[in-house]
Amino acid sequence: MNNIRVKTALEQTLMRDAGRLLSRVFAMLDSVISPGISTMEINDRAEAFIVGQLRARPASKGQYNYPYALNTSVNDAVCHGLPQRSLRLRNGDIVNVDITLEKSGYIADASKMYMVGRVTSRAKKLVHCCYHALWAGIHVVKPGATLGDIGHAIQNHAERGGFSVVREYCGHGIGREMHEAPQILHYGRAGTGLVLREGMTFTIEPMINQGNRKTKVKKDGWTVVTRDGKLSAQWEHTLLVTDRGYEVLTLREEEKSNDNTGSQRTPARAV
Repeated sequence: MNNIRVKTALEQTLMRDAGRLLSRVFAMLDSVISPGISTMEINDRAEAFIVGQLRARPASKGQYNYPYALNTSVNDAVCHGLPQRSLRLRNGDIVNVDITLEKSGYIADASKMYMVGRVTSRAKKLVHCCYHALWAGIHVVKPGATLGDIGHAIQNHAERGGFSVVREYCGHGIGREMHEAPQILHYGRAGTGLVLREGMTFTIEPMINQGNRKTKVKKDGWTVVTRDGKLSAQWEHTLLVTDRGYEVLTLREEEKSNDNTGSQRTPARAV
């Protein structure tokens, strides 16, 4: 536990504020993402909103020399997709938009899937399964639970749905730094690993593939895609471990009926 930054009450309040602002970015993008928009325009609109309207900072920009405010991972892209002027969303695409935001020195991180126009039933099943797998992991978070409990819940849900869990990339502690200890694996064995403690903050962000779990990095050095060219989906939230369970700091408005415990509704907006 020595490397894990348990947050004070004040720090929790600041992280809660950052998460609330980040949820507003997605609310804005809900009316922006549609067939024909370029992924770079999504980036530009989000950055302008974060800086101009929210008086915050896009935390991804400049991190590890990354040049943009967010990631846009389309179809077979697993994560870290680079926004491009030439890449326009088409009817039937699925896209993950992954955004980090820093306010008052603390960072929130979340991602959301968008289904563009009419998508195939198989793609829709993948998106829904990934969302429910995220919440399966969230539901086990409480003091005394283990990281293995989270990974096991996610893996079990995804594999029962007929999908595979990416293993090269994981969730992470978060706070003043985007990436803090511990690493949050999306697979594992229940009852194993680090024991959760009140005041810990971290992301859960499963990447679920339609085919096998193998991935590769494209020549741009950032975009991770499935090796078999099949679809991938990802959802992400930033969480706080509370005295009784968890609080989802990046909960979006359309999820509020879940009462922060998740009713397994999938708010993936079809546009």
